[in-house]
Amino acid sequence: MRAFLWFLAAIAGTLLLAALLAYPAYAFVHPLVPEWRFDKIATRLWQLLMLAALVFVVRHLGLTDRRAFGYGAPRPRWLRQFAVGLVAGLATMLPVTAALLALGLRVPRPDLDAPLLGHALAVGALSGLGVGFLEETFFRGLMLGAISRELRRPLLAIALVSVAYSSVHFLASARIAHEAVSWHSGLDLLAAAGRNFSSPAGTIDAWLALAAVGTMLGLCAWWTGSIALGVGLHASWVFLLRATIGATELDPNATLAWLVNRDNGYVGWLVCGWTLVLTLAAVALRGRLRAWRRID
Repeated sequence: MRAFLWFLAAIAGTLLLAALLAYPAYAFVHPLVPEWRFDKIATRLWQLLMLAALVFVVRHLGLTDRRAFGYGAPRPRWLRQFAVGLVAGLATMLPVTAALLALGLRVPRPDLDAPLLGHALAVGALSGLGVGFLEETFFRGLMLGAISRELRRPLLAIALVSVAYSSVHFLASARIAHEAVSWHSGLDLLAAAGRNFSSPAGTIDAWLALAAVGTMLGLCAWWTGSIALGVGLHASWVFLLRATIGATELDPNATLAWLVNRDNGYVGWLVCGWTLVLTLAAVALRGRLRAWRRID
């Protein structure tokens, strides 16, 4: 558990430090970029602090080679798995977007036109690639790799990482208007994040969905021996999520509105159930996924 505790300490420690330093950072950045909200500046500050902490943890745990980051497979195999992941990600998440539209949970924006659709697709593609590479490298590469090598119990390691992966998505959910910013606003953000876990009624659907996603991606990394497939899947899933949200709007009055989390407008019980179905399919195909370890 040493590796897991080191990663948790990095996350928790940088969160507290970011909360304490958020107001000075806001006082410096806001005059330069007035449109940036306090919570956005605090989030960027945390990401920078987390990057610095990660460098320390990586060196302390000796995670310094390509394999430790999830890139140990030969390049042709890695790229092939990544390409398969991109295609499979589109094929497996398109039904969710189609269901959201068919059930009236999301409807096209009134101002939707070709430029807006193009912008939504471009933002989705960039977000997908960025999130896919960064999150898979950290969670399924560094974190899962270090924990599973230490515990030698891959399923427990996958469960621990999936819990951490899902939880960090709910650390910044409050918005603070410029006129309401004060020296303790960073701590207010931290308290708001804590309420997501102490009173989870509004987030439990999205939290379970992301935990299920993390579990499936962890299994793929375990079976294939690299993060390549997961990076492709993750990138395509985020692409479709962002593009769908950018081109449509949520209808909170739809009959089956409970299937979608109102805060994020996409991930909820529908995604959770569908991900469990996909995970069962992946389990059935695990023999083929494991065979990729031997194919160059």
